[in-house]
Amino acid sequence: MCYDLDALPPEPPFHGAAARTDELVLTSADGTRFAAFAARASAPTGAGIVILPDVRGLFQFYKDLAVRFAEAGVEAVAIDYFGRTAGLGARGEEFEYMPHVQQTQAARISDDVAAAITYLRSEAGGAPKAIFTVGFCFGGGNSFQQAANKHGLAGVIGFYGSPTAPRAGAAAPIDRIGEFTCPVMGLFGGADQGIAVSDVHKFDQSLAQAGIEHEIVIYPDAPHSFFDRRFEQYTQECADAWRRMVGFIKAHTPGA
Repeated sequence: MCYDLDALPPEPPFHGAAARTDELVLTSADGTRFAAFAARASAPTGAGIVILPDVRGLFQFYKDLAVRFAEAGVEAVAIDYFGRTAGLGARGEEFEYMPHVQQTQAARISDDVAAAITYLRSEAGGAPKAIFTVGFCFGGGNSFQQAANKHGLAGVIGFYGSPTAPRAGAAAPIDRIGEFTCPVMGLFGGADQGIAVSDVHKFDQSLAQAGIEHEIVIYPDAPHSFFDRRFEQYTQECADAWRRMVGFIKAHTPGA
């Protein structure tokens, strides 16, 4: 598990407003209907982002995070992974997520991401010029995977997603670098007991050798899931992560 249900996303480095929010049901390539949550920016920058949750799926942290991105001028949609196995229900305390995580398939997650991208590119989604993904833990690894999935992304961002672990039937991100088609940002905690710093360095080196534009950041004393407003001791790391994310998105959004 990555975030507790009472986790709170940190504030973005500057605040605009979210023009509106919407609870959505999107349809994937195989006809599966799945839950999503969208937040529109009142002062759009031309960027959009698909948010890939941790193993719990779409719960309040990620809805709040979508709003935080919209406040930073980025059109946002957060998706749920479990439409095929758990339907459209809420992902609350009672939701037993692991049996559903174990049934996820990388190809179907990619299809769901594609459906979210299609939504963002529509008038309803704000039609941003550049679209990114960001994910956390299980979602961080899934976000890295999207760099290889031919979605026409402007970049991918992963928080503490393992670069070396194969998941959901896909090879590990590090083993797919030859297929990557966009820049990569990775944000990791140096005190994360689940991801070895040596693996992060290996990912960094492999991206460099492949000529993939990238930025890998390790916060030395931060644990897994440090990006949480409840953790006052990591406010500097959270602020820096936001600053770097906004900079990465701006740098890869035409006209921003």
